[in-house]
Amino acid sequence: MEIDARGVHYRDLNKMIREAVAEGERRFVLKNVNGQRYIADGIGEKVKIDVYGTPGQDMGAFMKGPEIIVHGNAQDGVGNTMDEGRVAVEGMAGDIVGYGMRGGSIYVLGDVGYRVGIHMKAYRDKIPVIVVGGKAGDFLGEYMAGGVIILLGMFGEDRNGNPPAGHFLGTGMHGGTIFVRKGVDEHRLGRGLKAVEVSPDDMETIKPYLKEFARTFGLGLKEILGERFYKIVPETHRPYGNMYAY
Repeated sequence: MEIDARGVHYRDLNKMIREAVAEGERRFVLKNVNGQRYIADGIGEKVKIDVYGTPGQDMGAFMKGPEIIVHGNAQDGVGNTMDEGRVAVEGMAGDIVGYGMRGGSIYVLGDVGYRVGIHMKAYRDKIPVIVVGGKAGDFLGEYMAGGVIILLGMFGEDRNGNPPAGHFLGTGMHGGTIFVRKGVDEHRLGRGLKAVEVSPDDMETIKPYLKEFARTFGLGLKEILGERFYKIVPETHRPYGNMYAY
């Protein structure tokens, strides 16, 4: 089903999508998207949505199964508290990508904004994954409780040569793992965290995600693996325990 979203109010656009899903439609192509919010929010069916343009905030929030491919940039809140599914953004994405994410995967070719992966969590076989090809703003993985974030620092804007990770990386993190290609300066880490070079087992863990990233965007896996990776982990599961207990 193809929908021309030019000038369509976000409520009307989402109503059209939901009604079509209820009638059995499983394939959507959205053209001329320009800031419409809440696309695919809460949808629990295995549908595929191609978005041409720039979707607005909270695309894919609370969703449980759809696959969304954005042929362009995306605004804030992509995959907010998503439970299952897959999102691929061929450009950049804004702040709080994957906020409270509980499952599924998000792949962004370019840069992302601030507080990406904040409050991510995992449960049993549900392991949420975010892979960023470019750079990330401050507070990446803030209060992270589970899941995997991989920051490649390969694509996106130069930003005057700034390192791929912003400041306060992993602040309050008490679970999950952040992987950074080429490493990260220690002074950028949140309190109670450490960066160590990955082990062969670590690489086997993240290699499927890197393969999927390369496949999604038509890249060579060899180039991605051409640099060392480091992982950021909490030194304790209670990084601020001494601040609130005697």
